[in-house]
Amino acid sequence: MNFSSFAVSLNVPDVEASAGWVQEHLGFTVAMAADGFSSLHHEESGTNLIYLRAGLATFKPASAAGAANGLLVVFTVDDIDTQYERLQVEGVEIITPIETEPWGERYFQMADPNGVIYQLVQWVEPTDPQYAP
Repeated sequence: MNFSSFAVSLNVPDVEASAGWVQEHLGFTVAMAADGFSSLHHEESGTNLIYLRAGLATFKPASAAGAANGLLVVFTVDDIDTQYERLQVEGVEIITPIETEPWGERYFQMADPNGVIYQLVQWVEPTDPQYAP
């Protein structure tokens, strides 16, 4: 199977709030937008984020139109500590402070104005020998 692109589509109450947040703090740009809809692209990662206003009649299937509890939007970065400091200075709501798991996942989590959770992660050397390559 050959995929030509990748996107995550999220239902949110305020499309403009989430779209503006990822533009300001994560470097996304608007590819297309309309009432209740915004499609954004990140040039370096090739990732697309789509925000749809919750409750749109055009959303299919209707049974999946609510918020996705437990969803994390995760991006891998090269220098997690620099990004953590930058986002704190920018006033981003950090909901999980930076930490390192024994298997080498160094990460932190933040929330946009709609409560969508984004995680930045950098893979480092595992601190527990059982996870060593």
